[in-house]
Amino acid sequence: MIATRMKNLHPYVPGEQPKDRDYIKLNANENPYPPSPAVAKAICQAVQAHPEKLGLYPDPDSNELKEAIATMLNETGGVLCRASVQDGKAAPAREDKIPFTVTPDMIYCGNGSDEVLSFVFYAFFDSDRALVLPEHTYSFYPVYAGFYQIPLDKVPLKNDWTLDREKMLSDANKTNASIIFANPNAPTGLALTRNEIRAMIKSAPKDRIFVVDEAYVDFGGESAIPLLAEFKNLVVVRTFSKSLCGAGQRLGYIVSSPELVNHVTTVKNSLNHFPIDYLAQTAGIAACKDAPYYVECAKKVASERDSFISFLQEHGWFVIDSKTNFVFAKKDGIGGEETYKKIKEAGILVRHFSTPGIEEFLRITIGTGEQMARLCDVMKNL
Repeated sequence: MIATRMKNLHPYVPGEQPKDRDYIKLNANENPYPPSPAVAKAICQAVQAHPEKLGLYPDPDSNELKEAIATMLNETGGVLCRASVQDGKAAPAREDKIPFTVTPDMIYCGNGSDEVLSFVFYAFFDSDRALVLPEHTYSFYPVYAGFYQIPLDKVPLKNDWTLDREKMLSDANKTNASIIFANPNAPTGLALTRNEIRAMIKSAPKDRIFVVDEAYVDFGGESAIPLLAEFKNLVVVRTFSKSLCGAGQRLGYIVSSPELVNHVTTVKNSLNHFPIDYLAQTAGIAACKDAPYYVECAKKVASERDSFISFLQEHGWFVIDSKTNFVFAKKDGIGGEETYKKIKEAGILVRHFSTPGIEEFLRITIGTGEQMARLCDVMKNL
C-alpha cells in the first residue's frame, strides 16, 4: 500500500514545542522580539479595508513583495546588525554595500526558506551524483535529499569546527557536483568570509549550482549577494524567520540570477501556482519597509550573544565563536543531554542533538536580556 520511496524518508525533527508548561523557549532559533508594529498594522488594515481579498487568490508571483525585498537588501547590504540608521532610514555598512542594484527579477519568494530549499533541491541537484555538503550543517538538507533521492557526500568538519573547504572542493570536482552549506553554519555558528566563499566558487565546478544558505547572516556574517555580480551559478537562500522576527509568517526567498530564479519558479508552478497567501505577502512587505526596526533588533541580539559567550567562557564552557542568533557550547564533565534536562527542569528549553560528534553540545538561542539573565542564573548552578 505504501510507495517504495517512503523508505528513504527521514523527517526533520523541529525544536520542542511545549504544551504542558510555560517555558522560556530558546531552542528553535526564533527571534525573541515581535515583528515591527507596522506589520500588525498592515495586516489589520488589509483585513478591514479589503476582506474580499481573503476569498480571492493572491498574486501568484508576489511581485510587490519581491520589490520590497530588493529595496530592503539594497538599503541594508543584506547584513542588518552592521547597518546604520540615520533620519529614520537604514544604510549599509561600507563593507556590506552591494556593488549593483538588486532587482525584483533576482528574487524568488516562498513559504519559508524550507519550501524554497525544497524547490532548489528539485531544480538543481541530480540523483546521479552526490551533493557535497558539510557533515554537520542544517539537518533539513538530508531530509530533502532523501525526498528527492539525491545522494549525499557529507564532508567532516575540521578539528576547529570550520568547513573543510579543500575536501569539499576536491570531492565536488571529482564528480562535477553541486555544493550547499549554511553560512553562518548551523549548528556551529561559524561563518566564512565573502572572500573565502569567492575562492570556493572559483574552484568549484562552473556548470554546477553553488548554494549558500544565509538564514543567520544578518547577525554578523558576510552576505554572498555581492558575489552574484561575478558568478551566475550562485544561489543565495534567505529567510524572514530569524532576523525579520517572522517565523510565524513562513516567508523565505532566494537571490540569484533571473535565469535561475525562473527555474525555481517553474518548479513552484508545477506544484502550487499560489504559494504565498495574501496576509503573508502583506506582512512581508510591511516588514521590508521598516528595515530600521529590524536593524535595531539584530544589533540587540548580537550584543546579547556576545555577552552570553563571555559569561559561558568565564564559567568554564567551551563555546564555538558565533555569528548567529545562537551559541553552540559544551562543558567538560557535564553530558549534553543531562545539561539539557537540568535546564528544562528550571523552565527553559534549549536544543540538544543526539547526533554522534555533537552530542555533548547544546545549541542555545539568544533571547531577550531578561531571558538570558534567567538562563545565566540557572547555568551558574549546574
